Amino acid sequence: MTASMTRYAGPITQAEVHPHALVADGFAEDQALAEVLDRYPADLFDINLYDYDDEGQVSLRTGARGRLNGAELLEAIQQGRLWVNMRKVEQGWPELWRAAMIDFDRILGGYGLKAASASGQLILSSPKARVPYHFDAGGVVLFHMRGRKRLFVYPGDEAHLPERSMEQVVTRQTTEEIPYRRAFEDDARIVDLEPGQALTWPFYAPHRVENLDRFCVSLSVEFQSWPSRIRNGALYTNAFLRSRGGEPRATDRMSKPELAARWAASVALKRTGLMKSRIATFERDFEPAVGATDGAAALAPDRADGSAA
Repeated sequence: MTASMTRYAGPITQAEVHPHALVADGFAEDQALAEVLDRYPADLFDINLYDYDDEGQVSLRTGARGRLNGAELLEAIQQGRLWVNMRKVEQGWPELWRAAMIDFDRILGGYGLKAASASGQLILSSPKARVPYHFDAGGVVLFHMRGRKRLFVYPGDEAHLPERSMEQVVTRQTTEEIPYRRAFEDDARIVDLEPGQALTWPFYAPHRVENLDRFCVSLSVEFQSWPSRIRNGALYTNAFLRSRGGEPRATDRMSKPELAARWAASVALKRTGLMKSRIATFERDFEPAVGATDGAAALAPDRADGSAA
């Protein structure tokens, strides 16, 4: 795979860096972050700790929003080993979202793309935090605003991104993490991001992230085009067929009419509720804590639902 990093048709064939103007607006400064942490809905937080073995295999722990105020929570993230995703920025921080959409539309326009839908995650991550090998079921523009971040982007071929794994993620049978081998590193495109830079990569391309010893702030805008939405539907239908003993063809071997038919089938299947999510709830076992190891303290049993005091 030399000309393109993906087996799927699309205008983004390589990881590419673009400028953006969000840093100058002050969205990543401590005061702005502490204020938004204070008011952000607790049910839109994903707070994670990742642990790795010698082969790079990962185990995930999930945490609750906890009882800290915004400034304290920010301090815990800056001191610890936490990866905090604040979902639905378009609702939780509309000022940031409106500013980002100016650069988002410009970047997508450069590829001749228009988003059918989009949603944002504000990512606050500790200096030594790392995110494991995974993929996103659509397109991404990652706006980096503070700190230094290194991304490893891998080819989206069957060896690095098995369609069976994609099916499991699209149907929410598992999280976005997919099988990883250290040999994949020989195929990675490595990009170091500085504040004021945004990164795009091919739809579905696997990637992983390492912070370079600094507290980092990024906005990840995940979007769907109509072709990616239709492919996701085909993957959903294939997962259902496979769960019933079928051996469906890979979506990259399907014609456009066949993909469209599988997408239409997925709409009907979702209405039936036959493919139930296995990740609807996570057992949370910690909450952020200032001065604690990794920035995390054990969660009391009566708070394991993630509620705030």
